[in-house]
Amino acid sequence: MIATDKRKAIYLLHQEGMKAAEIARRLGVSRNTVCAIIEQKGEPLPPRRAVKLDIDVELLRRLYQQCRGHIQRVYEKLVEEEKIPIKYSTLTQRLRGLGISRPALVRCEEVPDEPGAEMQHDTSVYQIEMGGQKVKVLASLLYLRYSKRRYLQFYPHFDRFRMQCFFHEALTYWGYAPRQCIIDNTNLARLRGTGRQALIVPEMVAFSQQYGFEFICHALKHPDRKAGEERGLYTVEINFLPGRTFASWADLNQQARQWATERMEHRPQGKVPVIPLKAFEQELSFLTPLSTHLPAPYRRHDRGTDQYGYMAFAGNYYWVPGTDRADVQVLEYGEQIKIYQARVCLAEYPLPAPGVTNQRFYPPGQPPPVHQPQNRRHSSAEEEQRLRALGDPIPAYLDFVLSTPGLQRHQYLRHLLALSRQMSPELFRQSVARAHQYRITSLTTLERIALLALQAGSGSWAGVAVDEQLQQRPAYQEGALTEAPDLSRYEPPSPSDHE
Repeated sequence: MIATDKRKAIYLLHQEGMKAAEIARRLGVSRNTVCAIIEQKGEPLPPRRAVKLDIDVELLRRLYQQCRGHIQRVYEKLVEEEKIPIKYSTLTQRLRGLGISRPALVRCEEVPDEPGAEMQHDTSVYQIEMGGQKVKVLASLLYLRYSKRRYLQFYPHFDRFRMQCFFHEALTYWGYAPRQCIIDNTNLARLRGTGRQALIVPEMVAFSQQYGFEFICHALKHPDRKAGEERGLYTVEINFLPGRTFASWADLNQQARQWATERMEHRPQGKVPVIPLKAFEQELSFLTPLSTHLPAPYRRHDRGTDQYGYMAFAGNYYWVPGTDRADVQVLEYGEQIKIYQARVCLAEYPLPAPGVTNQRFYPPGQPPPVHQPQNRRHSSAEEEQRLRALGDPIPAYLDFVLSTPGLQRHQYLRHLLALSRQMSPELFRQSVARAHQYRITSLTTLERIALLALQAGSGSWAGVAVDEQLQQRPAYQEGALTEAPDLSRYEPPSPSDHE
């Protein structure tokens, strides 16, 4: 575009008699442009303004509803179906001006980044592969806003007690705590209300006061209030989880702790590169130091002791030292339990990995107790092996039945084995084949199938095995000396009795 002053100069040189080619050479403009400016007498052209499109408002509202608020699809339908040559930016501006499109999300209030002011906490669910199986895990991340330090742990489930254990572990590792913790409106800490008006659960208020901070919920639909935490969980997804293998829960949490407290603390963070460990040293004077004797959170459970000295807890059995079989109190900590009786600690046991059940534990260094727990569940592997040994079609039927969701596996196998001993092997196999054909899993129905086969004459019940040497047994000989009982009243009446 030629400036206005240059256009006037070209026209004045033309009036003085200079040729167009000379003007173009001196001013560095093409000859055709010089000729066009001379024809316009050096005056600038009026700006060309696009013709304003008049689009029906009702059409825009209807297309916006049909496309469920997706403006890109509205734009495609206008251009392709309605043949309206509109630009996408013009369309979005028109929709906002008419109040049709949804308003943009309003950012939360801007809070200055002060040292020692706040930390942020949140959780997120991921699907990972652990030990060759897909497992759903819940990541809990604590983030210091100023120094950008992180602490990460994974749990199979997360409740209020796990939240307290996680905060205790993270804050005691740092040794300091900021003045407040920003969280979302989770029921783990919030009793009622939302945002700044939220009322925190009294239990969590008492817990946070021990560490010198308070819980604050951000406003609804404002996760950007804890943007550092949200970014931290996204970093877990794109940086920690990819390319790593985990053998167990212990291996997963060990790698997570090493990644958060060693690798990420020496890596520059943020737009202005900040080394978290160095920034934390500058923040120390603004943080609240924690006592080295701060007790770990725990919850109490009352349990009974069976006749063999075992106490049941979380699906496992723990041996209680001593001979007194009175009730005990169990204090559950984050990674261990302590068994008390009359305020005396009898034993301490580390908690097994998540998913470990039906196991018995006893103090290390001592011989295992002689007896098993009273209510310990026993495996049905032997019953299943005996059933499969009966031959076809029983193995195929077991594969079908055991894959049924909600089936009580051990009880079903034991009852099925007992049923197989009540009839001949041929009748049992015939009944199982018919049950498999019609995809029947009820043992009552299976027994009815066998009864129908008996009535049809295609099977027989298993006979009672009688020892031929029964009369030679000493117990039989001793009982034979007594008088024989009168069993005549149990005999069926003869035909003459009815005459």
